[in-house]
Amino acid sequence: MLVGIVSDTHDNGEQVEAAVETFEALGVETVVHCGDFVAPFSVTPFDGDWEFYAVRGNNDGEWALEATVTEFGTYLGEMGELALDGQEVAVYHGTSGAIVDALVECGRYDYVFHGHTHEAGTETHEGTVRVNPGGISIPPAPDAFSVATLDTDSGELTFHELG
Repeated sequence: MLVGIVSDTHDNGEQVEAAVETFEALGVETVVHCGDFVAPFSVTPFDGDWEFYAVRGNNDGEWALEATVTEFGTYLGEMGELALDGQEVAVYHGTSGAIVDALVECGRYDYVFHGHTHEAGTETHEGTVRVNPGGISIPPAPDAFSVATLDTDSGELTFHELG
């Protein structure tokens, strides 16, 4: 299964569309958004031919966000757990680095998806892979907006810079 991972889109319609187009072109089957859509209008472009999951970010201030996500996907609240093609995944926005570290270090998950820092990256700790797909480029995170894809069959993780 090919999973698309995105975070911290912050109402940037151009980059939301770039993420959606990238996932469509790659044939992604599941999309996981790690929070910070900001407003509900930034959610609706993710209504596609895939399973969709999202957590709440620290800038997702509109309560209508949950209702918008649940129109076509699954809202996981502050943090969620998913079983994706036999892989155990924790999804959390990442507001607390200590919580991200605890999720990675607890040994329960194959993957921990998070955002918040706007810095794409990955690391492995005793079999658990931490994945931050990145986010829009806002200081101090200088990197261009990116998303990630995970092939659950092979474990291949790819970052896609979208500008």
